[in-house]
Amino acid sequence: MIVLAHVSDVHIDGSERNTERTTRIMSYVDGLDVTAVLVTGDIADNGAEDEYAIARAALKTRHPTIICPGNHDSRAPFRKVLLDATAEQADPDEPINQVLRIPGVTIILCDSSIPGRPEGLLADSTLTWLDETLTTTEPGPVFVGMHHPATPLGIPYVDTIGLREPNNLAAVLERHPHVTATLVGHAHTAAATAFANRPHLIAPGVVSTGLPPCESTSRPPVSYDLPPAFALHIYDNNHLTTHYRALP
Repeated sequence: MIVLAHVSDVHIDGSERNTERTTRIMSYVDGLDVTAVLVTGDIADNGAEDEYAIARAALKTRHPTIICPGNHDSRAPFRKVLLDATAEQADPDEPINQVLRIPGVTIILCDSSIPGRPEGLLADSTLTWLDETLTTTEPGPVFVGMHHPATPLGIPYVDTIGLREPNNLAAVLERHPHVTATLVGHAHTAAATAFANRPHLIAPGVVSTGLPPCESTSRPPVSYDLPPAFALHIYDNNHLTTHYRALP
């Protein structure tokens, strides 16, 4: 059985509130028997180096972990503080694409951020890297993740700043049927849909919860009162199930 704890959108900004919500989630995750932890972006709220220092401590866990940037992140300080010397990309301005290989599962996180922009895009170099990485991946389930959702979620505020040119990603995934699902964040809401004929699973936000129009007419449609949450993806006997867990 493979169990992935999926955390997203912690938005560390130096405030006690956001740090406490992050450590609350991570303390709970640390007590679970999970295979790995993935964090799909918006680690720092302003992309500042001191925010990443706080995030590094708040996201610390005994489990194997992989983290990708979101639109609030800045690549250079992200690399400097969160990634060690074994990071595959040496150029601080290049997309931060990473792989976590552990017995029985491979997790690939792509950098969908566009520096200075809220929407996402997978650069040609990232798509080539993803294609080559999937070609050489060992047998077993493979999960591909990034920050931006690749398909509309019914939240107009989020859908206008989702992944651009998603068909380019779909074309890569269609060449690799061993990819089990795509895992993303950005929307701050627990959601499940499909993309490229696979589950497309969105982690809830730690810092806040995004709301569809039927729940809120405010702009932006976000609740800061709902509790932080995360996702648990359980893969067993070729079957994937996702549980969403909020922590009051």
